[in-house]
Amino acid sequence: MKKITHIIIALAILVLYTSCSDSFLDEKAKDETYADNLFEDLNGFLSAKYALLHFPRHERREPIQSAELGVIWKIGTDVAWANTELSWTRGLNQYTKADLTSTMQFLNGDVTDPSGRPGIFLILYRCINSANLIISRAEKPGVNWMGGSPEKDEANKNEIIAHAKLIRGWAYRHLIMTFGDVPKSVDEITGENYRDDWERNSVEEIQAQMEEDFLYAEQWLPDNSKDVTRLSKVIAQHYLAELYLWQGRNAEAEAKAKAVVDNPNYRLITERYGVKKNQPGCPFMDQFYDGNILPSQGNTEALWVFPNSEVDNLLGRYSNSMRRTWVSAYNNLNVAYSPEYGGRGIGRAAITAWVFSIYEDEDDRFSEHAIRKSYVTRDGKTVVCDMDKSKMTTNNHKWASTRKWDWTFDDPSRYGESYSFADQTYLRLADTYLLLAEALHQQGKNSETDGAAFYINEIRKRSNATPITAGDVTIDFILDERARELVTEENRRETLVRTGKLIERTRKYNHIASGERNGGAGIQDYNVLLPFPQIVIEANTGRVMEQNPGYN
Repeated sequence: MKKITHIIIALAILVLYTSCSDSFLDEKAKDETYADNLFEDLNGFLSAKYALLHFPRHERREPIQSAELGVIWKIGTDVAWANTELSWTRGLNQYTKADLTSTMQFLNGDVTDPSGRPGIFLILYRCINSANLIISRAEKPGVNWMGGSPEKDEANKNEIIAHAKLIRGWAYRHLIMTFGDVPKSVDEITGENYRDDWERNSVEEIQAQMEEDFLYAEQWLPDNSKDVTRLSKVIAQHYLAELYLWQGRNAEAEAKAKAVVDNPNYRLITERYGVKKNQPGCPFMDQFYDGNILPSQGNTEALWVFPNSEVDNLLGRYSNSMRRTWVSAYNNLNVAYSPEYGGRGIGRAAITAWVFSIYEDEDDRFSEHAIRKSYVTRDGKTVVCDMDKSKMTTNNHKWASTRKWDWTFDDPSRYGESYSFADQTYLRLADTYLLLAEALHQQGKNSETDGAAFYINEIRKRSNATPITAGDVTIDFILDERARELVTEENRRETLVRTGKLIERTRKYNHIASGERNGGAGIQDYNVLLPFPQIVIEANTGRVMEQNPGYN
């Protein structure tokens, strides 16, 4: 079910209720009377919750550059590169020191734009401050929780708080995996507690806050939900498993991942279903087709879904930039835009040759259904796509691309429009399977019957890949399997930061990021963290905010 009306309400609330001054954490109400009226009852809190759920959707939009915001965590790794030559792609893809700086727009936003298009840091802290607001107001007495009984009132209240804490934990997760130590804010910002002397709290302190938030969400969110605006506890359990792996708490990670895998409401897609069931295809790709995405449409693998509008309006226009980012600019090959080719792409990002090289030929994830390997031009000629390392050259419009994000309008006159309006899965059960395999492997449990190999094989089996043995399991094999399964979905930089593999694997498998192709220095050890945004450093006038090493 699409909740675009709710998102419209949400944006209105964000405009009316939160503003942003020059200080990155100075988020305060424009009108306290409005806020007090909004948070009188459950309906007001539901509207605020819908607003909060808008923030994660930013990751698949392009609020600041002509690519999905999440590309910052994908290119410049072992799995993805930038097939374009722009200052931000050089910085994030080639690690050129002159371009990967504390002033780059992806981090700071467009400071010259009067509309104030925010960068990634400000988006995430607006999210945190909005969550803090909801939590603070929910704890105040006198709210009509509309439950009809004290028990139901308490349940309604706690579920609202659980959503806010889940999203706050999600935002802090991005922040510490990107910047390391960051300011910790868990209170509603008001005129009375305004600060300009924030300090960077340690990663360990933020991890502890994330754990607290995710555990609360696990306790109070439902086991399962087909309402895309009512999130399930499996999301919290998934992120707890990942957090515990990062901290080396492998048995606890196993328990949380196992809770998701064993939840009877979720299962891997292993059979054809939905809108293209009777057309050539494979189960793996069925879950990416619009009309198959939502749990209510039969998608049992989706843990977290972003619904989008199919109406060309201000909201939907930036709701989904995945196809625009990842589908090649094939029109430059004299190929017409069409649904068959996914609609209009501009190919800002691309899959590395290394990823293409690690699939078996019979693997459905490498089939024509999953990877665009050729085009037919307007004059009937076949163009075979490139996948070799030697052809990883800027603006190679023949480069093969994923078909996970294919979508365009039914109207032929609109095939070439820029933006996509398809629903999208943000988090899949397959990801949790691989977290579980990692947790088991870290404890030496690699068996093919109930250990890491078993869960990896469940993923491989549904795509017709050859089963592995217990002896094949290593952390690098698990990372390889994550690449095969989750490429363009996974925020790969964060996974590699968490596992301590970013520098090693990027140098080994991405010759652009390593500096080999262009003769540059390439990725350096300090690039594990990105530069702290200059706009934040300058706004914090009451205390010196230190820059990350290597970027001074």
